[in-house]
Amino acid sequence: MKLVIVKYNAGNIQSVLYALERIGKEAVVTDDHQQITSADKVIFPGVGEASTAMAYLQERGLDRIIKNLEQPVLGICLGMQLLCNYSEENNTTCMGVFDTQVKKFTGQLKIPQIGWNNIEEAKYPLFAEMPPNPYCYFVHSYYAELCAQTAAITEYGVRFSSALQKNNFYGVQFHPEKSAKAGEKILTNFLKL
Repeated sequence: MKLVIVKYNAGNIQSVLYALERIGKEAVVTDDHQQITSADKVIFPGVGEASTAMAYLQERGLDRIIKNLEQPVLGICLGMQLLCNYSEENNTTCMGVFDTQVKKFTGQLKIPQIGWNNIEEAKYPLFAEMPPNPYCYFVHSYYAELCAQTAAITEYGVRFSSALQKNNFYGVQFHPEKSAKAGEKILTNFLKL
C-alpha cells in the first residue's frame, strides 16, 4: 500500500509519521502531484493558519489535486478545516469538499481548546470497533459547524463536528497522532478503508 502525506507549509508531519511508525506503516511525504494522485491513501495534516495554508496550496495547484482525489483522504485538524467551504480565520475560501463553515470559538471559553475531550455519536467506518465516547486530543481555536456530513460530535461551549465524512473524504478536528490508543485505532481504521 502506498501511503502519502501531503507536504505543505502547515503540516504536523513528523508527529503523523511517528504515529504511523507505531502501527507499523511507512508514508511518503510529498507535494508531487503524481505521487499524491497515485497513492492508495492520502493524509492531509495541518497545524497553522487557514489563509496562508490555502494560498500555499493554490500556488502549487495542490488544492485542485486534493479535492479531486478518488482514494481515501484523511484531513487532520487544519487539514480538515481546509476541506470545508469557508473559514472565518482571515476570511478564507477553502476547498468546498465538506459543506460546512469553520467558525471561531467565542464566549468565556479558554481559546484555543487544548487537551482531551470526548467524541460522541461517532460513525462507522472511521470509528469502527471503538468504545463509545472515546477521548481524543485537541488543539484548535476554530471548529467546523454541524452539518449533514458530521461523522462525530464534540462539545466545547458549542457542539461541533469533531469528524466529517463525505464519500472518500474523512476529516478529524482532533489529532489522532497524539490521541494514544484511540488515535491509533482511528488511523488503523482509515488505512483499512
